[in-house]
Amino acid sequence: MDDNAAMDPDIVSACFEQGLMAIEAPEEYGGVGLGFTAACLAVEEVARVDPSVAVMIDIQNTLLITSFMRYGTPEQKERFLTRLCTDTVCSFCLTEAGSGSDAFALKTRATWDEGSGEWVIEGTKCWISNSNEAGLFVVFANADFSKGHKGITAFIVERSCPGLSVGPKEAKLGIRASSTCEVSFDGCRVPADHVLGEVGEGYKMAIELLNEGRIGIGAQMVGLARGAFDAAMPYIHQRKQFGTPIADFQGMQFQYARAAMEVESARVMVYNAARLKEAGRPFLREAAMAKLKATEVAQSVASQCIDWVGGVGFTPAMPCEKMYRDSKIGTIYEGTSNIQLLTIAKSIQQQYRV
Repeated sequence: MDDNAAMDPDIVSACFEQGLMAIEAPEEYGGVGLGFTAACLAVEEVARVDPSVAVMIDIQNTLLITSFMRYGTPEQKERFLTRLCTDTVCSFCLTEAGSGSDAFALKTRATWDEGSGEWVIEGTKCWISNSNEAGLFVVFANADFSKGHKGITAFIVERSCPGLSVGPKEAKLGIRASSTCEVSFDGCRVPADHVLGEVGEGYKMAIELLNEGRIGIGAQMVGLARGAFDAAMPYIHQRKQFGTPIADFQGMQFQYARAAMEVESARVMVYNAARLKEAGRPFLREAAMAKLKATEVAQSVASQCIDWVGGVGFTPAMPCEKMYRDSKIGTIYEGTSNIQLLTIAKSIQQQYRV
């Protein structure tokens, strides 16, 4: 899939069949009915093999399934959540060309048409994950620019909606099988009952969802680091230099012992944040720390694994090469590393400010 830069439809179907796309959703809607920690565990384990599939699972669970469970009306849950649990990939459309870290500077407009009783959406979203496979989109648009970010509203938009178009897939450094596209809305008409949550509450929804989603990305990064480590370790135990397995050299032992310690420390931080979230306790700082730490560990460990296995690690013959490329996205999506540092610093200031 990485070579073809495309998600295998059979993999998507298998993820639905195995319940991986609806881990937290109640069984009555076709979900598995487990908790947030279970979703993170699934993301981590899948990321050991392919972070592209893992992020599809993560976004579907932590951002989309959660948004319908928390903010959807009973009718919306029956109509849409059931589809998300059984066979429909959904995309989270927030980012725009001029609103990345400044997420609420978005320009996509939603205008109420009194005559038809519909919302008309105009604008373009970019860097939208899973958009090539998506059959449904949760779209954030401003319904009242005079209110600033308090006009932002979330809308449910079908892929078949006239005026919606998905652009070609972006060519990317990593997670190539995960589709990332521009999504445009040219006069898309959305019924009033397709507002998710309340009008003007979209910014609150996005903040809450992304704070939780960061924990899932942390789990993805931990899984990625484990995948690279698991690929490198057997090789360095088998390959000999100077008549000795590479893994037996003390200098190497210090390196992989420290790498294993770093992976485990990141893992503990991720699941501590997940534990706090599930317990209904504050977790903002812990989520930011977990995502940042896990991302840094993923990049470091994947890079070291390439060093350990040598030249073959610089080729697709070893998973370390792919994992190294895939790790970079952790510094960017669902909050850049600098945004995580700002979040952590603000939380500390609030705690200690006199």
